[in-house]
Amino acid sequence: MGTALVTGATAGLGLEFAWQLATARHDLVLVARDAERLDSVATQLRAAAGVHVEVLPADLSVPEDVARVAERVAVTGEDDDEPRRPVGLLVNNAGFATAQRFVDGDLDVELRAVDVMVRAVVQLTHAAAGQMTARGRGAILNVASVAALTAGGTYAAAKAYVRTFTEALAVELKGTGVTATVLCPGFVRTEFHDRAGLDMDHVPEPGWLHAPYVVSEALADVRRGVVISTPSVRYKAASALLRLAPRSAVRAMGKYR
Repeated sequence: MGTALVTGATAGLGLEFAWQLATARHDLVLVARDAERLDSVATQLRAAAGVHVEVLPADLSVPEDVARVAERVAVTGEDDDEPRRPVGLLVNNAGFATAQRFVDGDLDVELRAVDVMVRAVVQLTHAAAGQMTARGRGAILNVASVAALTAGGTYAAAKAYVRTFTEALAVELKGTGVTATVLCPGFVRTEFHDRAGLDMDHVPEPGWLHAPYVVSEALADVRRGVVISTPSVRYKAASALLRLAPRSAVRAMGKYR
């Protein structure tokens, strides 16, 4: 069915993307920082789904690591000493929660967040778009957030960039056989917030989405060529309200985590 490359593939939405794509008989290239965890996930996927799984340990805040992943994304399957199938679906999923105030926070943390959620997305998307348009087929799925419409610090700003960047890319790719989709979910039950040390007790139960649903909706939208994928009626409504509300009112809402 093709090969998909997923970043941030060992936890949260990335792990769910890996499982759903493997179940749909896609071969996989999995990217994450933890090599041991990558190997464990790959072993499980191979055994359960019988698909080919490559692992590519990489820290997407490190330029040299991003370059290695981009090199794999750019593979066309031609003129390769060890023939590898080209990536037909790129899922830029890796995230980074800062969990700090900007003004008195650690600048290195903020810059690493931008590297992971903006720089790496741009570099990997550029590699994918080049080889996919040359072949006349493919899809790029960039994971943003409803936070892109809020005033929630570096995280929200990075997701706003990804949203606008993907929309612009979709316009540029029209007619090439390649599509670009940006996923903008709300709060999702994953380990993302816990690992970042964020207290999410203020979010009511109806505000949470579940990873299998979010990923299923996202992949369905990719197949349909939808540009902005916002799972659930309630978050579609929330997004509409955020777009229509005065920015002063949005800023008054505070941070979105």
